[in-house]
Amino acid sequence: MKLKILAATAAIAMGLSTGAAKAETCGEVSITEMNWASAAVVTSVAKFLMEQGYGCDVKVIPSSTNPAIASVAETGEPDVLTELWVAGSPAYDKLEAAGKVKPLTKVLSDGGVEGWWIPKYLLDAHPELATIEGVKKNPALVGGRFHQCPDGWACQIVNANNIKAAGLEAAGIEVFQHGSGETMATSIASAFEDKAPWFGYYWAPTSVLGRYDMVRVDVGAFDADAHACNSKKECANPKLSPYPQSRVLTVVTDKFAAANPVVTDLLRNVTFTNKQMGSVLAWQEANKASADEAAVHFLTTYTDVWGGWLNADAKAKLSSLLK
Repeated sequence: MKLKILAATAAIAMGLSTGAAKAETCGEVSITEMNWASAAVVTSVAKFLMEQGYGCDVKVIPSSTNPAIASVAETGEPDVLTELWVAGSPAYDKLEAAGKVKPLTKVLSDGGVEGWWIPKYLLDAHPELATIEGVKKNPALVGGRFHQCPDGWACQIVNANNIKAAGLEAAGIEVFQHGSGETMATSIASAFEDKAPWFGYYWAPTSVLGRYDMVRVDVGAFDADAHACNSKKECANPKLSPYPQSRVLTVVTDKFAAANPVVTDLLRNVTFTNKQMGSVLAWQEANKASADEAAVHFLTTYTDVWGGWLNADAKAKLSSLLK
């Protein structure tokens, strides 16, 4: 099994052929790799299957939600946007309505979970922190800080408007904006190591929420209109609302779908449950593995899942991994 993993890792990392001739009908494909862990795994899995099963020449484009959507609107590329969290991005709705992109599947079949969180040990010690009002009345108990997601992430805009609506800064809670998803994860790990306060945004599925026991702070009832406004940078009158369960999609451009129906059918099948993805991410963290190595772990652990994604020709090309 170890040799099989190493061989597959090499194939993913170097784009080696498994022995099948390149398909003439696929050609070059550009696909996003969003800058968080689960998205990188999704991209590595999809890249491997497209290259080794369908003969594509895949180019990975590092990106995040809003820049990727803006790029498609302006240039028609990348061809494939995967793990796109669309709830906080009204620009996506315009693209879909205009027919410029086609949603293929919920790449996270259970949807994404987003919110404002504190460690359970903090809630156990201070039950009043269960609600946003309790947090505002006790800023020192959460360390006087809100951990905000990086620029370019759709959640940054939603959080900024919710922060304003909640009056967090007026309550004495500083907004600390992280430069990357990695520093956000590190801040949670450090807090748990020291049993220190932590309050901020996070999402699932992630290895972090799989490993650390966190509780969402109750910020009130969901308000669809408020969330729609909060998703816009120019929201004139933000009102506090929790996140809805997010649609997390793989979408392709209309041009790509028309030119590559077979590969489009593959991408329509590429979907992960939160449990599957959480398991893969926990393995990745425990083994200090790369996204490519985590993809290999998925490919070798869940052959019964991804084998069903393939058409007959691709299944034949990847038969050595399906044994």
